[in-house]
Amino acid sequence: MSFTCSLTPAVTMDLRVMVMLLFLCALAITTTEGGIPKCCVTTSMDIPTNVLRKVERAEMQRNNGACEINALVLHVKGKKFCAHPKVKRKLKRMQRKKDGKQKRH
Repeated sequence: MSFTCSLTPAVTMDLRVMVMLLFLCALAITTTEGGIPKCCVTTSMDIPTNVLRKVERAEMQRNNGACEINALVLHVKGKKFCAHPKVKRKLKRMQRKKDGKQKRH
C-alpha cells in the first residue's frame, strides 16, 4: 500500500495566500518604528551647555508605560540625548535667558 498526497489547485492557492500574508505581517512588524518605543535606558546630568542651547524640542519619558525610567529626551539636530529629569530646570532657565536676550534686540 502506498499513499500519495496531491494537493488540489484550490488548496495550493490558499497555501500561497497564507504564506504571503505571513510574510507581509512579519515585514510590517519588523519595519514599523511606532510599534516598539525607543526608550532611554540611562540618563545624564552632565549635558553640555552648548547642547542645551541648541535644543529644538524636549519631552518627558515616563516609567509608567513601555519605558523603565523617567528621562528628559532632548532633540538636537536630529539626535536624541537622554538627560536626567532634573536637567529640565536648567534647560528652562537657559530658554528664559535666551528669550530675554531676543526681546531686547
